[in-house]
Amino acid sequence: MKFMEAERVRNLPPYLFARIEQLIEQKRAEGVDVISLGIGDPDLPTPKFIIDAAAKELYNPANHQYPSSAGMLSYREAVASWYSRRFGVELDPKREIVSLIGSKEGIAHIPWCYCNPGDVVLVPDPGYPVYGQGTILAGGLPFSLSVTPERGYKPDFSTVPDDVATKAKILFINYPNNPTGATADLDFFEEVVAFARKYQLLVCHDAAYSEIAYEGYRPPSFLETPGAKDVGIEFHSVSKAYNMTGWRVGWAVGNPDAVQALGRLKTNIDSGVFQAVQYAAIHALTNPQGDSAELCAIYQARRDLVVDTLNEIGWSLEKSKATFYIWAPVPAGHTSATFAELVLDNAGVVITPGTGYGAGGEGYFRISLTVSNERLREAMERLRRALK
Repeated sequence: MKFMEAERVRNLPPYLFARIEQLIEQKRAEGVDVISLGIGDPDLPTPKFIIDAAAKELYNPANHQYPSSAGMLSYREAVASWYSRRFGVELDPKREIVSLIGSKEGIAHIPWCYCNPGDVVLVPDPGYPVYGQGTILAGGLPFSLSVTPERGYKPDFSTVPDDVATKAKILFINYPNNPTGATADLDFFEEVVAFARKYQLLVCHDAAYSEIAYEGYRPPSFLETPGAKDVGIEFHSVSKAYNMTGWRVGWAVGNPDAVQALGRLKTNIDSGVFQAVQYAAIHALTNPQGDSAELCAIYQARRDLVVDTLNEIGWSLEKSKATFYIWAPVPAGHTSATFAELVLDNAGVVITPGTGYGAGGEGYFRISLTVSNERLREAMERLRRALK
């Protein structure tokens, strides 16, 4: 028996990374030694002090029951303390913080809180696919905001038609940026606040990569901007800074009304984050061992290896200040898809075609630095030979 899918599901494009995983499985079944530079999933283990904290809490029967959907108060207090130390941003743990099952979950659900069918959401293009997919699932209409290298991959709000901006309910932004590695300063965030005030938009800033930065650069929080808490919220997690992608624990912070709306939705559809995992996140956020400087040094060396190799082959890339991604144009005569296919077929290396992040990604590809140094060097040598 075949069942008719709901229109919201039929309208969803295939999820980019699910397709990449299928290609990897297919090639490996053919006997190819595939090196995947496609998915941004840290290869390094979660630090031992975090694992030890979680292991201890596993044996506490109090953690075996339903957790709070909003998150334990001690967890939210740890997030607030971290924001105060890291960004100088003060948050009320009871009103301005809600726990998430990873930031992706919250990003996908926030359009459900504010979009009625037909409402517009402003989505950067290229950008993280979930911004648009969450909008579609909520019945909203994604409107692509072009972000280009000429503007440092920041949208030009003056190009948004007034009738579109008037219908819009949410603006997604993301710095440091996936997939481009671009960064933003407080001057740009001030532009965002002014635009949001003018059109009564909720700003949703995805700050997942704020702790992966190089050469002393410290990415700011959107909430550092005067007035930001009046118009927006910020999504974050322990995934990237502490190699905890699989633990699925994050948060949304900022505007209390938006935080509470997201929390109210979540009480109806999930039962919160396992408390032992919340305790692990508390240890990550409050323990001096959680300093990400050593991790950033590892990624910086990998960034240098990839950029230097590509430039030797023929590219002219600058080294990004943050994230563990390299965003580069494809060679002349190729599309994003044909170049990714060539690299996979001739080198056994997976790269992500830029079109996976929107039409604006055509002509580019993304490399993730989340494989071991040895495998990354091997991947670069294979690429050098394949493109000789």
